[in-house]
Amino acid sequence: MTVRVDRSFEVDATPERVWEFISDPENRARAISVVSEYTIDDEAGREATWHVELPIPLVRQTITVETEDVTRAPPNEVAFVGRSKVMDVKGEHEITQTETGARLENQFVVDGKLPGVETFFKRNLDDELENLRRALENDLRSAP
Repeated sequence: MTVRVDRSFEVDATPERVWEFISDPENRARAISVVSEYTIDDEAGREATWHVELPIPLVRQTITVETEDVTRAPPNEVAFVGRSKVMDVKGEHEITQTETGARLENQFVVDGKLPGVETFFKRNLDDELENLRRALENDLRSAP
């Protein structure tokens, strides 16, 4: 079973400023509650390893998810894929200018390979996107 969530939100910032946040794989990893730690694996910042802890019975260890940005079109779009033994994930972020700032359209797709993975993300993926929205807004407030 595949779980898919689409969500968009608007912020009072330029598309370039939203791009600065969302194109950074560290910002994306930090916003996901089940990512316990991560590493950036290349100088360009296109590859990262997430260490994911899922609170489901069949997964009792940390899962390593190798992620890679597959699309980077500044300042409008970034997309990534992540692969592991337990799940595959795709994330797409599209930025459009609005009259008052920018809209960030997000799409996440999780394909679980073990029972319980899809159920967990079906219940929690919308909350993870809310975490991303809050992280973006906090980042925008903290910028000079």
